[in-house]
This record gives sequence, C-alpha cells and structure tokens, in this order.
Amino acid sequence: MEDRVKLRVMGLSYSQIQSGAFALILAQVDGPYRIPVVIGAPEAQSIAIKMEGITPPRPMTHDLFANLAHAFGVKLKEVFIYKFEDGIFSSELTFTDGNRTIVFDGRTSDAIAIAMRTKAPIYTTKEILDETGFILENETNIPDPQENTDAEEPRVENYAIEELERTLNHLIDIEDYEEAARVKAILDKKRGETDAK
Repeated sequence: MEDRVKLRVMGLSYSQIQSGAFALILAQVDGPYRIPVVIGAPEAQSIAIKMEGITPPRPMTHDLFANLAHAFGVKLKEVFIYKFEDGIFSSELTFTDGNRTIVFDGRTSDAIAIAMRTKAPIYTTKEILDETGFILENETNIPDPQENTDAEEPRVENYAIEELERTLNHLIDIEDYEEAARVKAILDKKRGETDAK
C-alpha cells in the first residue's frame, strides 16, 4: 500500500483556473506542501461557514448528513483522496458503526465538508502530493486581508449592532467569508458588551 500523507484544511481562495469556482487549499500536516482542489460555490460556502465558526439559521446539507450519521451511531473514520486524473480528485469516505466498515466514493469537496463536521482525518497518497502539491515560498509574508488600508472608509468597528447584522448577512450572501468572520467577531463583542450593561 502506498504511503499515506495526512492533510488539513488550510483555507479557500477564488480559483484562478475556473470562473465561478473556488480553490480549497489542503496543507500537508507537518510538511510544506499545499494541494489546491477546485470546488463549486455551494461546497465552498459550506466549508467556509465551518472554518469561520458561523452557525447558519438552518442546517446545511453537510450538517444534516453529519447529524443523521451521528444519530444512528455511524462514524466517519477517514477521508482518503486516492486518485488524481484529468484535473479531478477522487475520494473515499470510510464509515463504521462499530461492527461494519463501509467505504463510499464521494466528491472530494463533499467528503471534506463532512470530515470537518465530524473531525475525521483526511489523507492522500505521496504520489498525489508529489504530482499536485506546491510549496508557498513566503507563506509568512502574505498580507492580512483584514487590514484596512483605506482611511476614507468608515470603520466597521464603529457600526451599530443592527448595521453589523445587515453587513454580516450581506457578506454571507456575496460569499465574502473572510470579512464575514471578522464582522461576526466584532458583532459578538458588541453584543457581549451590551449584555453586560
């Protein structure tokens, strides 16, 4: 069996390859390699919401799947990205109920979205890592996207709670999840200050 490499979800960015798509960046655990996986907007939204700790008003499809498995005592043991062909990653999800172990084929984006909700490990092969992986040369020098360089723009920190709520909803609608997470943190802090008064 090929050597397996453990991965973690590192982040999301707009895909430079495919318009309207996103690149999910997976990072080698205890290693320098990164793997970009092109995914669609709904899966990107599901992954970003989990990454940023945002709780949607109703469960998303991946939440529902994880809740159903949990309710019936089924556990996702792991996700294994086992093949890369024609620009597409193929994945297997291994489930167990304690007695039986069953392996399902699934889209990599769905598999990772479910793994994030169940805290299941994600693996790939060394061969796939060598073929698709890259190393970020100056990873520590990446600019902070939350840094506000435009002094003319009103500071979000000064918004009222109602305006922050509207802004957060708008950012989620336009799928700007990084900014949504920042606004949510400010909103939570303001709500906490209001409750303390």
